[in-house]
Parts: sequence; structure tokens; C-alpha cells
Amino acid sequence: MPRLKYGSILRVFVILGLLCLWVQIMLSASSVSMDKDGDIASDIATNQTNIIELYTEELMNYNDTSEQVLALVPPELHKYLTVHHKNISVNATDRTAPKNTSDIRRAIELINEAQTIYNEDIFGPVQNDTIIIAIQVHTRLTYLRHLIVSLAQAKDIDRTLLVFSHDYYDEEINSLVRSIDFTKVMQIFYPYSIQAHPNEFPGMDPNDCPRDAKLEQALKLKCNNALHPDLHGHYREAKYTQTKHHWWWKANRIFNQLQSTAGHTGMVVFLEEDHYVAEDFIHMLHLLRATADKTCPQCEILCLGTYLKTYQYHSNTDKRKKNFNLNYIQQVRAINEERRKRLQETQWNYQVYPNLYSTTQKVEITPWHSSMHNMGMVFNKTVWNNIMELEQQFCAYDDYNWDYSLLHLSQNRPGREKFKVILCKGPRVFHIGECGIHHKKSNCNASTVISKVQKLLQNAKKYMFPSRIIATITAGGAKHNKKLTKGNGGWGDIRDQGLCTNMTKIGRQYRKYIYYA
Repeated sequence: MPRLKYGSILRVFVILGLLCLWVQIMLSASSVSMDKDGDIASDIATNQTNIIELYTEELMNYNDTSEQVLALVPPELHKYLTVHHKNISVNATDRTAPKNTSDIRRAIELINEAQTIYNEDIFGPVQNDTIIIAIQVHTRLTYLRHLIVSLAQAKDIDRTLLVFSHDYYDEEINSLVRSIDFTKVMQIFYPYSIQAHPNEFPGMDPNDCPRDAKLEQALKLKCNNALHPDLHGHYREAKYTQTKHHWWWKANRIFNQLQSTAGHTGMVVFLEEDHYVAEDFIHMLHLLRATADKTCPQCEILCLGTYLKTYQYHSNTDKRKKNFNLNYIQQVRAINEERRKRLQETQWNYQVYPNLYSTTQKVEITPWHSSMHNMGMVFNKTVWNNIMELEQQFCAYDDYNWDYSLLHLSQNRPGREKFKVILCKGPRVFHIGECGIHHKKSNCNASTVISKVQKLLQNAKKYMFPSRIIATITAGGAKHNKKLTKGNGGWGDIRDQGLCTNMTKIGRQYRKYIYYA
């Protein structure tokens, strides 16, 4: 059966499953709403939301790669995009509460102890200056496939080490990662994941306080963390705290615990599963490092990706009907705004990036800001050691975002300036994720965004691999320099703060060779 036809049939079955599930949810909610115990209703509503999110994620992961996207991928790399369809369980919670939790914990422990580097016999051992590419992986398999395809096409990728850091153990993801044959590969697994601890901290303990419980209610319930809401009065949610824990653990694991990185002094590139790289990103990385050494020795962070306002992934719908009741001036402003947005969409496809890519390309030196310079971040062990000096501040800061926690450190370093970053004006790392923890869009088809990034890079191909770059120094805008007064919350629980601190107290673990019968 043709690829697209098979995918359409599969999507129909998934959608029908979602509709049936929704009917069950409505019936369950209506019966529970008559119960006087509001906590039970709240728990069921939370579980229903989680199930819907999981089904949405499954639907995204089973979206077939479009022929348009495949046409721009070399045929020899199609193997990384091959989807082996699995049956989607009616009980979607099985994904987050596996029956064999102890087996998963043991598998994670063995892999972390072994510290196996795949393809080392082909590409040679890790050197102290080897570029390490650390990729944080959750469950979004479709995006991960395309990231791997983009990495496979990058020049000099065979001289790097890819470290995939997982917070979810999944055999299909493992099989994909271990099928990589274009460079050295290592897998590490965050051992304190929700999957490995579904009914206890760091997962959600049944006796944990509901997120929106008031302090008086929490004290009456005698729930575990009643005395420790966040600065907004909310209690912890494991799915949000896990991301910061995972990032902190991953960095500490790479810099301080792996035997192969004991003497590593080179650069570590931080990517996520929904990123996509240009073929010359390693070339640009070397240019940025050389320029920073000459022009900005105080630049501690390099950045290969930027969030430009001209990124418009989807065309806007016709809004003239909505503007009908506006007065004349408001209508003119609305029309002009629509024209501006349409122009930006055109620029996204054809105009903006070739202007940023040329034989001599511009880079910028500016104060580092979390929401603008957190994609494709690069730094070395010296910078990590500087961060580690302030680990107490990082772990105690009431913000579930790792990047805003780093910004807090940057703005409060005693006797030192804020982190400075040198970044590409023409980005080499792109964000292709349409759905996830912070993105809840109705259309989760990854192919839409991926095809636009592919076309963009194809149009800019002749401007890749510049011979030199010119750095400009900027003071940063108001957003760069605005000091954080408080965090975003979600990190008030002292158990999270303690776990975060304890992660850095584990010493280097040398490789143990494990033989299987």
C-alpha cells in the first residue's frame, strides 16, 4: 500500500479512537461531577488531560513523512525516516506507567554503567578536543528522526561524538539511535525520570498535593509537600520539573562523570530532539570559536541558533470577517498588520536568510539571554565549572526552566559580568517542534515546518561555509538587560531542590564492561 494512503488510514483510526475516548471522558466526568469529593474529580480530569496529550503525541509520531520532505533527503538517509508502526494501546497511560518499571530501571542502570560508545572502532576514540553534541530526548520520535537526518548531512560530523540523553526508555527510539552509522554514538539515561518512578518522587506520589490546592487545603490533606508551594502558590508538577532536572543531570554527567570525557577540554553543543542543523554548523562553530578567542575572550557561550521574528511557519487565515465590526482606523491597522505578516512569510521562504548568509558573514557579541540564546548553545568544561560554583543558586531558584535558571546565575554572579555570547546572525540550528510541553498547536504535522527549513537551507546553500566572519558588539536590548525579579515558579518543592543539588555530588564513574550471555 502506498505510504501516504497507509498513513491516512492510520490517522483515521487514531482519530476515531480519540473520539471514542472523548465520549468516555465526558460520561466519566459527568458521573464524577455529582460526587461531593472534588479531589477525585480533579484527579480524573488531570488523568484525562494526560491521556489526550499522549494520544496527540502518538498521532504526531505516526504522521508519515511527506513525499515533499523525502525528496529533499538523500535516498541513503531514508532509513532513518522509516516508521515501524506499533499498535496504539487503548489505555494510553501504559506509556507513562509501564508494568515492568523495575526492568526499565535495571536496563537504564546497566547502560549508564557500561558507557558504551558505538562506532568507536570505525571512527576512533574520543579525544580531549572532540566536539560533543549532547541531544536531550523525550518521546517525540518524528522530530528526532529528522534531527538525525540533518546531522548525517553535516560536514565533519564523523569527527564528533553524539550523546543522546534520554528521560524515556523506548526500544524504537533506542533502535533508531543505535542504527546511526555516520559517527560515534553514546546513550545516557536520566535515572530519576517519571517513567522510572511513576508513583513516587521524582514522579507523582499519590500523596503529593494537587497543583492548585490552597495552602490551608493542603495542610488539611496532609499531603507530602504541603509546606512548599512555589512563589505563585502552586504545587509541583513532575512533567515540568523533569526537564530542568534532566538538563542539569545531563550536563553534569557529560562534564564530570563519563570516563571518556575525563580530560575533555573541547566544545559541547547542546541540542534537543526537535532541532534541525545546517550542513555547515560545525564549520561555523569553529569560526565562532576562533573569532571569540581573538575578539571576545570573555565570551563564554557560543550560539548557533536564533529566534527571529521573521519565523512564520504557517500562513494566516483570512481575518476580514473578524475585522468587519472595527472602525475605519482599526480596519486599516489590521490590514497593514496582515500585509506585514504575509511579507514576513515570504521572507521566511526566500528573502531573509540569503541576506544573512554571504561569503563574509556577520556574527554578534551580546549579553546572553535565556529565551533568545538557548538553542544550539555551546560551551566547554571551564564554563561548566563556573556554573557549578553557583549550583546552590541554580538548584534553589524557583523556576522550572533550566535556561531561566542560568539567566538568574548570569545576572547574579558576584564580582563578574553577565554571560556574553557570540552568535550567528544567520542561524545554523532551527527549531522544528510544533508540539510539546510549551507548544499546544492543533496541527502537529512535523512535515510542514521541516519542509520549509529544508527549502530555506537549499536556497541558502551557496552561502554556506563562509571563509570568514565579522563580529559586531551590541549592548543588547531592554529584554536582554532587564534583571529578573523572580522566577516562573514550579520549583518550590524542597525535594526538587535537594535532588538537583545531590546530582552534582556523584563522582566520576569509570566504565564497567558488562558481558551478556
